[in-house]
This record gives sequence, C-alpha cells and structure tokens, in this order.
Amino acid sequence: MSELVNLEESYPPAKKHANNPHNMGPMDTFNGHAKITGPCGDTMEFWILADENKIKIVSFITDSCDPSRACGSMTTCLAEKKTIDEAKAISQQDVLKAVEGLPEDHDHCALLATNTLKAACEDYLSKQKQMEDTKVEDKKTCDSCGDSSCSAQKKGAGESEQEYADRRRLQMRLCHINHKIVVLSGKGGVGKSTVAVNLAMALALNGLRVGLLDVDIHGPSVPTMLGLENETLKGTEGELQPVEFGGLKVMSIGFLLQNPDHAVIWRGPMKMGVIKQFMTDVNWGDLDYLIVDAPPGTGDEPLSLCQLIQPLDGAVIVTTPQKVAAIDVRKSISFCQQVHVPVLGVVENMSGFVCPKCGELTQILPEGGGRKIATDMNVPFLGAIPMDPGIAQSGDSGKVFIYHSSETPTGKIMQDIIDQITNFDKTKKLNS
Repeated sequence: MSELVNLEESYPPAKKHANNPHNMGPMDTFNGHAKITGPCGDTMEFWILADENKIKIVSFITDSCDPSRACGSMTTCLAEKKTIDEAKAISQQDVLKAVEGLPEDHDHCALLATNTLKAACEDYLSKQKQMEDTKVEDKKTCDSCGDSSCSAQKKGAGESEQEYADRRRLQMRLCHINHKIVVLSGKGGVGKSTVAVNLAMALALNGLRVGLLDVDIHGPSVPTMLGLENETLKGTEGELQPVEFGGLKVMSIGFLLQNPDHAVIWRGPMKMGVIKQFMTDVNWGDLDYLIVDAPPGTGDEPLSLCQLIQPLDGAVIVTTPQKVAAIDVRKSISFCQQVHVPVLGVVENMSGFVCPKCGELTQILPEGGGRKIATDMNVPFLGAIPMDPGIAQSGDSGKVFIYHSSETPTGKIMQDIIDQITNFDKTKKLNS
C-alpha cells in the first residue's frame, strides 16, 4: 500500500485520483507529446490532441507512485478544453491546490506533471510551426550550409588542414546550439556550480533541450551535485556521449577520472586541449541551451572557453557579499568586456542566513557587495540567494534544489533569478 492510499482522511481528492486516474494511458492519435524524467527518477509522459490551439483530449502515464498518478490525473483535468497558452500556464501550485495538498516530500510530483504538460504544448507549437513552414531544412553541416559569411567556410591564412578541420568540426557543433551561457566567478567557493546546475535543471524541466558543461578542471562539482559520481562516459565512432540525467546532457572532467580523489595536475596546453575536446568531440546534438560551469578566475581556461564558444549569449557572474569577493567581480566584469562577452548580471550568493525554524534572515557576511558592484559597473543585479541549509543538503545528496524545493522562499528567489537570466533578450525567440 502506498502512502496516499493510507492517508484518505488527509488527502481524499489525491487518493481518488491516485486510485482512479483520469485519462491515464497513451493516445494513438496526438499532435503534442513529451516525456520527462525528473532528478528523483520519476518519469511522466503526456499526450495532447489539439485543434486550432485548443486542447481536445489530453492523456498521461507515469511509472511512479500514487502522488505522481494523482498529480498527472489532476493536471489532465485542469488542461482539458483549455487553449495551449492556458494549459502552459497551469502551475505546480494550481495542481497542489486542486488535489488539496500532498505530503511535503511529494510536492515535486506536481512540478513534474505541469512541466511535462508544458513540454507537450511546446511540442505541439513546434510541429505547427514546421507545418506552416511547409518544409523542414535538412540538418545543417558545414558542407551543406550556404552561409558564406561563416568563418568555417574558408581556410585561414597559415592554418593547417588539421586545424581547419578541427575548426569546422567545432563550428558544426556550435551551429546546433541556440543559446550559450557561461557562469563565471572571480574566485572559487562562491557557489558558481550551484547556480549553473539549478539554471540548467530549471530549463530542462520546462521541456527545453539543455546541455550542462562542467569545465572546472581542478574542481569538478557537477557530478556530485547531480549524484553522478559513479557515471562513466561512453563513446561511439570517435564521439563522446554526454551523460543523460533528468532531461540534461551532462559533461564533466569528473567523468574521466578513475578516482575522484585524484588531483588533476595539468599544465595549460593540456587543459586547453580538454576544453576544446569537450566541444568538438562530444555529441551534444541539437540544444536550446548550453550552460557552461567555467573555472574560477580570469586566466587561461575561462579565456580559451570564451574564445572557443562563440558567439556567447552572455555570462552570469556569481559572488558572495563581502568586499574581498566583490572585488573579484570587478575583474570578472572587466574580463567579459575585454573578450566581448555580454554580462547578463551578477548573482550574490550566501547573502544572509535563513533560519530553518523561524525563517528569519540574519546577515552573517557584510551585505550588498554584489549589488553595489553591479550598480557601479552598470550591469544588471539579478538577486541575492541566502545561505539555506537546503541548498547544501541538495548539493551533497545529488538532489537539485530547484526541483525538490521550488516552493520554498529560497527556491522562489532562485527561480526569479533564473527567469531574469533566460529573459536576457525578449526579442530573441527560441529556435529562431
């Protein structure tokens, strides 16, 4: 017996939907579909049949628990007869309110359901766009591309055949990535990887195709934060396949280490070669976003990264509030200006401590350093993330904070920052 079946008095609507799910099962005829596996391992799948942007029928399946069935079932009820835009707007809180609550540790089931529905709606819109265009372009390669302005079309002066081939291969990868965002910090230990992981996961949960590249050669944190320490890379036909997790394609130097305790003792040229290999030899496929967790500082690795992955949509710079860290933010901003990378904004991490019992915010470190630097250097200030024990616990346990704790005060702050980052240019349309 599962938990919801045993909690009839506390959650009767949820129990009803868990035991007798509404519209559960695959559809033979549909024009919108999505399947998402969350970081907890739950998988949700939605089908919709829509006509003129209005949903006629919606269905779902899940391989998980009663809370997942209850949330999937209720989400289909809320989406029926709605327009595509109205269905996309159905939120986690809408579902939780409709089922009259769930055990707190199952709130994420509602988020997975609404995100999968949203992804199915996006799939419908994408298919409609393809039909309107009457034909879909062949998959672009350097040989078939007609863009004569692309630097990959001509061999550079003094460039060897191998160098030219490598550059074309890199450009071919980049042409299939719509948006590229790098997360930088002036120094280590400020929470750069936390921001990168949660940004990437939030995008993936919205049904987007997302890659997460960890190029912090000496301190790869991404495998630990995603619970992927024991994963190893696979290769086929001269390509490396990224590790797939919760809708993300993940690549990290951590996957190449035989022992996670071994130090990476490499000189500059070897590090540069690995960073380049992560772009040219990894089969990223078609991506809406590539989020890059860069090494700290403004040295060889960040410089090579920003020169290789062009054009970059921008950089998110992470700092802590005290002066000694904020000084390095100025250097990071100057670095971006010199290498012609737009600064999307500054995130101030560890900005005060939130008491887990009473919720009171206490300023342990001097406050406001990130905001002041952003104002002084005329770049956006995206927000301040407090010290929350839940963030540390999530990172250590491999459970992404924005997925499991999106409705907490800190989760809402983090989501607001992520929304600002991805709205860096509202005139740009995804897949344009």
